Order: sequence, then structure tokens, then C-alpha cells
Amino acid sequence: MKVQRPKGTVDILPDDSYKWERVENVARNFFSRAHYREMRTPMFENYEVFSRSSGESSDIVEKEMYDFYDKGNRHIALRPEGTAGVVRAYVENKLYGPEHVKPLNVFYIDPTFRYERPQAGRQRQFHQIGIESFGSDSYLADVETIVLGHDLLAELGVKNYELHINSLGNAQVRKDYHDALVNYFTPLKDKLSEDSQRRLTMNPLRILDSKAAEDQEFLPGAPKIVDYLDEESRENFNKITSTLTQLGIDYVLDDDLVRGLDYYTGIIFEFMVEDPTLWESATTILGGGRYDHLVEEFDGPQTPAVGFGIGEERLMLVLQKQNPELFGKPAVDFFVANIGEGTELKAVEIVRSIRNQGYSAQYDVDQKKLKAQFKKANRVNAKYVITLGAKELENGILNIKRLADGETIDLSLNDLNDMENVVNKLEG
Repeated sequence: MKVQRPKGTVDILPDDSYKWERVENVARNFFSRAHYREMRTPMFENYEVFSRSSGESSDIVEKEMYDFYDKGNRHIALRPEGTAGVVRAYVENKLYGPEHVKPLNVFYIDPTFRYERPQAGRQRQFHQIGIESFGSDSYLADVETIVLGHDLLAELGVKNYELHINSLGNAQVRKDYHDALVNYFTPLKDKLSEDSQRRLTMNPLRILDSKAAEDQEFLPGAPKIVDYLDEESRENFNKITSTLTQLGIDYVLDDDLVRGLDYYTGIIFEFMVEDPTLWESATTILGGGRYDHLVEEFDGPQTPAVGFGIGEERLMLVLQKQNPELFGKPAVDFFVANIGEGTELKAVEIVRSIRNQGYSAQYDVDQKKLKAQFKKANRVNAKYVITLGAKELENGILNIKRLADGETIDLSLNDLNDMENVVNKLEG
């Protein structure tokens, strides 16, 4: 039997993994500047963590979640999205306590799992970059989250993205809207897809997110939640959109935006990218919103919260098309090419010294002929080659060549103890 990776998974090989590392490093640095700290949670949780948060009627729980019973007969699920595990950890570790500054701001970069049809930018094991902010119900917390999403995409070099925004209001607004949807879809029940017929009794809001052809013709005429917002929800929504306008962030008021998870309350948003070379229509690259009751669902205190998530696979597709400069081939700063008896140990010592001073360095562990070592230096995209032979070892003088233009300089072995000065000479 031929051993192959499972369907819907991808091997990220060394020629590509550095690209992922660069994107993640940009994100980590960006979040750090906003004083968001990393949280790492298990990639599997008790099934209830996700069924309670995502909603039993959501596609994630009904169709896409990888769940199983372990050897202790515990119902376990692989993480299908990032927020629920972070909220569970927030409650279990009592991060709501007074010793923690509020809002508590965290980010994560995690593998996630959903059983869905594999396609470009969508795999059964994928990666999610996200942030969560716990403890503030101010409209500025929503603005801050949206601004961070906007500015992170800009820093990464994403082009042609557009912010879509909507509000789900408070609990009473959602109840009134729920009733309006039931009244609208009930006469159409026999014409709806099987999934939507079931959702009509469980959660009619899910119907608005349906991609089934049978449902599509009825969605444009469905009630819009904006018509059911109370004065407080409308005022809060207007504060957010007005502030975004003043900050120069354009947006589209999208009545059809509902998001695919049951825990959202209040503001919801998506950043969509239009690129006909990638997709036929605009596609969501980042999405999020407010969820003020999820902490309570996990038996924590009433805690307002807001966040967003990015599908990293989809982001990578966009960046490789729109900002390939981000993925310039990685280079080795110094390659030590050595030849002659007794030079091996010195080559190792030089490489260690260079690395310890913060520069990348490599030598040929196979100790091939000098010509082959120079070829290898080119293949690993080395900036400089240090040549070390018996004569150089004896005299204590090294030849350093800049591969970009062939320029060479001579330096003493002692000069290598101050690589910053060496680099300044080489680049001067």
C-alpha cells in the first residue's frame, strides 16, 4: 500500500515553509505592537466546547467537525475554529480576575480542522490567525478590532480588499428577527433545501448563509436585520461606522452578512478580496465580530468580547499573487568554503562565531571540492563566501567575496569577532 497524506491535507515543504514563516512573523510583530499576547490552546477539546459555541445547527457542527470518542469514551473534537478554545481557556484559567488588565488582548496562530470539500485555499487541515479582546463593551473596542484587521492586511501587502459590515443587535433584536424569518420562510418551507427546512425550526438565521441553489432565489426577499435594530443597537452601529469614516476606512453596509457561527452579537464584519485571477467573485479573507455572551456560555462571568480570524491558506494564495516580493528567496549571509587539511575545525568555529553574532552562516559538511562548494554557495543564495585554505589558516588572512558583483576584500581572522563591522565594510 502506497503511503500518502490524507485527503484535504498539504505538506508544506522547505521551499514554501519560509513563506508561511514570513507571514506569521509579520502578524506576530504587528500584534505585539498593539500589545496582544499569544495564547496556545489544545488542537482538540471536549466536543461540547465547539457544539455549544458554534451552535448545533451550524454547518461546522452538523457536517464539518472531526469528532471521535477516545479510549476513555470521552467525546472529543478537533478544533474547527479558534475562538471557542480561547474562550474556554479564558474561563478555566480565570483570566477575568482583577489581577489581569482589561481588556485582555490575545492572538493565536493555530492549525484547525474541518471536513469539507478540498479546493484552492480550503483544506481539511488549515491554519487560522486570529485575535480576541475580552472585557470592553465600548464601540471603540469594535473599531480597534476592525482597524487592526484592516491595517494587518495593508502591512502584509493585500490589495483590493473591501470591508463589509453589519449588526446583529442585542438579544431582543435577534428574537424579533428570528420571528420575522420564521414568518417569511415558513410558507416557503417545502421549496427550501433539506438543510434549511431543518434550520427553520432550529435557527432560521442559518438559512441566510445557505449556498444551496434551492434557497438562493428566496434570500433577496428575506427580512433584513437592520430593520429590526433597536435605538441602542442602531446608535452603537452608527458610532462604529462614523468613526471608521473619520479614520478613512471605507466600508460597505451589507444586510446579507450574518457570519457562520451562532455566538456573534452586535457588530459583525468581513474583509473581502476581489481578484478575478483567483476567484470568480469577491471572497472573504478575514472575518469577525462581537460575541458578548460566549464567556457566560462557558460558565464564566458576563464578559463582552470581540475578535477576528484569518484563514491562512487563503491569505497565502492572495499574497503570492498580489505581493510576491514578500517571498523573496531566503539567503545565507556567509558561506564558508574550506579546503585543505586542518581547515575543517576552523570552518566550524568560524560558522559558529558568525551565527552567535546574529548572522546566518553555513559550510559544507560533506567537504566536497572547492568548486562544488562555490556552486553550493550559489544554490543556497549566499551573499558572501569566505574562502579558507591552509595558506589562509597559516597567515590568519581570509578572502571574502560578494557574490552579487564578485567584489573581494581581505580580512583577518580576528576581524570576524566583530561581524557588524565586517558587514559595514562589505556593504560600504
